[in-house]
Amino acid sequence: MKRQYYVYIMTNRYNTVLYTGVTSNLARRVHEHRLGLKGRFASRYNITKLVYYEVFADPVTAIAREKQLKAGSRQKKIDLINGMNSEWRDLAEEL
Repeated sequence: MKRQYYVYIMTNRYNTVLYTGVTSNLARRVHEHRLGLKGRFASRYNITKLVYYEVFADPVTAIAREKQLKAGSRQKKIDLINGMNSEWRDLAEEL
């Protein structure tokens, strides 16, 4: 099976903070965020809910997309989330 790479956006319970990241194992990374592992930002702001993700076949493209999203405005991220997940439900439950 070919490896996949994910660019994802997570938020807190109140949808007030957005965190953008990249990983090759989305389920594991979401779990790490929920436990507060691997980073101060996610643990400080209780980033626990996966609200958006994209899948890529190679890491270079995924990292480029992550940088593009991080450079964009908060509103652009909100628009992406609303386009894929207008209810802002936790997509991790579908992984």
